[in-house]
Amino acid sequence: MDSKQQFLEKSSEAKEIFLPHISTDPVIFGFDNNELKVLLLKMNYRKQWMLPGGYIRRDEDLDEAIVRLLKERAGVTVSYLEEFGVFGKKNRSEFYFEDFDETLFQKQRFITIGFYALYNATKLHPVADEMSETCEWIYLSELPEIELAMDHREIIEKALLTLREKIAIKPIGYNLLPEKFTLPEVQKLYEAILGKELNRGNFYRKIKNLGILRKLDEQRRGGAYKSPDLYSFDEENYKKALENGLNNW
Repeated sequence: MDSKQQFLEKSSEAKEIFLPHISTDPVIFGFDNNELKVLLLKMNYRKQWMLPGGYIRRDEDLDEAIVRLLKERAGVTVSYLEEFGVFGKKNRSEFYFEDFDETLFQKQRFITIGFYALYNATKLHPVADEMSETCEWIYLSELPEIELAMDHREIIEKALLTLREKIAIKPIGYNLLPEKFTLPEVQKLYEAILGKELNRGNFYRKIKNLGILRKLDEQRRGGAYKSPDLYSFDEENYKKALENGLNNW
């Protein structure tokens, strides 16, 4: 079955199952090799990359829909996402389906709700759905070279901007770093999110003062230089900081 036929066959079913005019798109960020990644699908139709989003069932909550879509479309289980924006420019999605007539469910005007989440890329193993050629982690630095569908580039950029704003008032890293990590690794994460270098001394002092790190009685072995100390997150203090915000940043 060709990619256009896939859409045609699903259109009549979609009209019965999904709410019209509203969709949702998740931006799942990962961190690897000191760079941020984003989870994307490459569709069979048009061969463009897009976020693994979709439509909301008539009998489900929005939060349920976003979790279901990530499982169905990308094969990943994500328990918590945060809403960050609504995208409703006219013709934001209709042009993508210009090869179809107006009866196609997917061609109507859709306003989409954006969610974002942060996860360790090594712990999520994406699997593409039948409508997609592949589902992969793509480095943000590679995005200028690939063709993104609809307004998904704008959605990713807004998610990243939201993340940069949040980093000043909420802790970051619990779902992105390994269980044990070094202070340089934490700094690389913050630099990747902010898109700029940070002063090492100032950063170390500030991150320690937050009270969300626990220094372990062990070091990272194997390097040519002095073995750096290992840290883990203090889960109780981290959760408190998520709820109440950062006081000493």
